[in-house]
Amino acid sequence: MTRARTAALPTGVTPTLPPPAPPTTAPRTTLSAVLPTGLRVLAAHAPAAPLAELRLVIPYARTEPGLAAAQELLAACLGTGSRDRTRQDIADRAADLGAELSTVVTAESLILSVSVLAAGLPGALDLLAELLLRPRYEEGEVAIAQRRAAAAPRAPAPRVRLRRAALAHGFGPHPLSSESGGTAPLLDVVSLVPDDLQALHARAVVPGGSSLVVLAGEGPDSVLRLVGERLAPWSGGPSGLALPPFARAVPRPGQVELTEPGTSEAGRGDAVGGQSLVLTVGPGVPTADPLHAPFHLAQLVLGGYASARLARQVRDRYGLAYDVSAGLRENGAGSWLEIACAGAPGGAGRIAAEITRCLRDLAEEGPSPAEVDRARAYAAGFTRFALATRAEEASALAGFAAAGLEPDWLDGYRERLAAVTREQVAEAAARHLAPGRAVVATYEPGPAATAPAHAGPDAPTPAAERTPAPTVPHHQKGAHP
Repeated sequence: MTRARTAALPTGVTPTLPPPAPPTTAPRTTLSAVLPTGLRVLAAHAPAAPLAELRLVIPYARTEPGLAAAQELLAACLGTGSRDRTRQDIADRAADLGAELSTVVTAESLILSVSVLAAGLPGALDLLAELLLRPRYEEGEVAIAQRRAAAAPRAPAPRVRLRRAALAHGFGPHPLSSESGGTAPLLDVVSLVPDDLQALHARAVVPGGSSLVVLAGEGPDSVLRLVGERLAPWSGGPSGLALPPFARAVPRPGQVELTEPGTSEAGRGDAVGGQSLVLTVGPGVPTADPLHAPFHLAQLVLGGYASARLARQVRDRYGLAYDVSAGLRENGAGSWLEIACAGAPGGAGRIAAEITRCLRDLAEEGPSPAEVDRARAYAAGFTRFALATRAEEASALAGFAAAGLEPDWLDGYRERLAAVTREQVAEAAARHLAPGRAVVATYEPGPAATAPAHAGPDAPTPAAERTPAPTVPHHQKGAHP
């Protein structure tokens, strides 16, 4: 996720807080309800918590190219004004409440986060309702956001382009794999006026299809009643800005090569522009699937932590890559296993070959008992680390709510991990990690242009993408973006 902006920060002297009580390891007491407006609310009880945490998740996928520019600016300007308050007024009110407000944009959601002193929860809900119900997008704030957009790189980074190419080959046309990826042309962004954002707000920032999580010291029934009162006037939706599912449930295997000959370092657009990249897209098991736990352990054995197989083979043994990762990606479009590696220019082919070898070995031979035990311990520890603070716990609960999972899903998951056998992990690896089921995508930057000013008629063309025969050679293996 990328932080879009901070809407309001406390000003003046930071309030002194009592030391927070350690988060409980027992399941939270929770209540959920769907308001008449369509907003799903989950209230979780955190006894004696000095802070209340709110997470509002609004569907916000860039599925309509014509809205991309307005979506970019609205995310940057939301919370900078209302009919009754300026940006400074909002910041002052947040400071009075001991609150912090921020907005984050993901591939499919606009997330408003609020952290507030426990006593300020009613006021924070009032302020949130004001921003949702009576927004104001002032010309000055929109102009600032437009100048920032003009200064930021517009071309997608090589890693992003490689992922889009792999997803397009594996799953077919989709908003996640489109060349634009929802990125609006700069001319469209700078030509917008406040009324355009106001119109998009009326359509997109709506309760229908959205979810709100409140983690607070107050009883869940009191919180539900409070939310129902404060947000009852907020209406509208669903907006339709939700990611559609992929056309295929599992990716079509094959190879994708992305090259960028003659591109200067200045024009690459991100820090990995001068690196070789390898990325694979393979079958994944959704989080809610009963068979997810064995798959998760197989994925961890492959490349889920610093001493996993991929890191030992590709990075430590051969020194081919300095960035190695593997994990499940999941959203409204579907789920897939990604492996991603970055190394020195010219090494993509060998990195892909070593990744393929690791995939094949694990799929054919399965993990050792020691590897399964190590992955299980890592997964169990990570689930606790992910809930180390109440802010992280609130974000996790918001993710569960948006995905349709129960609030106590993570607690039950630890038990499911403990029950998985080595044979079940081996079966999951054989079914999902075979390299012949993956898309293997590589990127080579090519030599940098030394003198852009001298570029003439023979200047190199933009990046070229090639998709050879959709088979993975036996000596190669997948990668993760």
